[in-house]
Amino acid sequence: MSAEIKVPTLGESVTTATVARWLKQPGEGVAADEPVVELETDKVSVEVSAPEAGVLGQHAVGEGGEVEVGALLTTVEAGTGAAPSPAAAKAPEKAAEKAPETAQEKAAEKPAARAPRAAANPSGGVNPPPRTSGPVSRPATPPADVAAHAPLPAAAKMMTERAVSAEQIGGGSGKDGRITKGDVLAFFDRPAAAPAPKPAAAAPRTDDPREERVKMTRLRKTIAGRLKEAQNTAAILTTFNEVDMSAAMAMRAEYREVFEKKHNGARLGFMSIFVRACVAGLKEFPAVNAEINGDDVIYRNFVHMGIAVGGPNGLVVPVLRDADQMGFAEIERGIAGFGKRARDGALKLDELSGGTFSITNGGIYGSLMSTPILNPPQSAILGMHKIQERPVAEKGQVVIRPMMYIALSYDHRIIDGKEAVSFLVRVKENVEDPRRLLLGI
Repeated sequence: MSAEIKVPTLGESVTTATVARWLKQPGEGVAADEPVVELETDKVSVEVSAPEAGVLGQHAVGEGGEVEVGALLTTVEAGTGAAPSPAAAKAPEKAAEKAPETAQEKAAEKPAARAPRAAANPSGGVNPPPRTSGPVSRPATPPADVAAHAPLPAAAKMMTERAVSAEQIGGGSGKDGRITKGDVLAFFDRPAAAPAPKPAAAAPRTDDPREERVKMTRLRKTIAGRLKEAQNTAAILTTFNEVDMSAAMAMRAEYREVFEKKHNGARLGFMSIFVRACVAGLKEFPAVNAEINGDDVIYRNFVHMGIAVGGPNGLVVPVLRDADQMGFAEIERGIAGFGKRARDGALKLDELSGGTFSITNGGIYGSLMSTPILNPPQSAILGMHKIQERPVAEKGQVVIRPMMYIALSYDHRIIDGKEAVSFLVRVKENVEDPRRLLLGI
């Protein structure tokens, strides 16, 4: 008996993923619920575990391959397993390279059939031609020009259905220049009058050994695309203010220990104060919590607060759902949990969607001032910054106070300047006098 390991449901609107890394090789023993492969989606990395104990079968897709939800990844066979042999370790690479051939590709291979060509191996050398007991009809591996652009399984199926060759599509965007399903779709989306492009040349190697060329991860490409989309779509404007953190720091110092004891170790930080201050401001100025949807404006009577946190693959924004119903301790526990799961790469897809307003804190990295970019489809984002002692005028006297610049970037299509500035002033007032939050004024 064998158990199949398939691509799990990846969340709303996510239909494909990339095989980022195989954690187990064919022939290795695996325990039940032990991660065997890491998938990378547009939003987050996901580990897929073995459903039962046994021996891992052959990889159906190599690293860098694109897979759809429900596609077979590998199997788990009955047994105890053993260390993978060198041949077994190379099997997924050969399986990933093998793909249906078109008539043009077969024709291109015929001259090579008379004299098998040595194939490059991963270590940089070459493998000798395969030994045979009779006439050689084909090379052991496809010629380099074919293998370099070999389509992934989903792409090969679509190419066969639509009678298109790898030469027509050109270079692929997958690992090692392999053609993905997205490349095939992009080929058919090109204007009819446009000539088919020539295969993309391999990236030139640098002569400087101090340089390193690394392919962008799927998550990083998605982050870049979304940020650029926000700039191209929204009418982004930023307004600034500064906050005297004296009262918030005094309250934190006075009640920190009592707070931690009462709430089972939850630490009292500044983020919960800012979250509560923003919630109060969003209720007073609902346009800041709204969203443009076509020709409509969606106003919300709840707050799903996005909190930007740094992870190993970039910045992600998990969401505190119904933050307007949370107290200080619940907010602090939620944010601490997000931070830990982000560092461990364990955030779930449903934790990264549905936010209505976001807060990002560049101050933890030392930023003194910045203009944050919207997180679509949200209409506003608050930027916190470093607390720094500065001289300020107070009742005719120059005094030193712990000050923080805060910035609100907003979509001017839906939020007027008066609303944006008034919202930011209300946040400032709530943080400078936290008693207002307790009294609801």
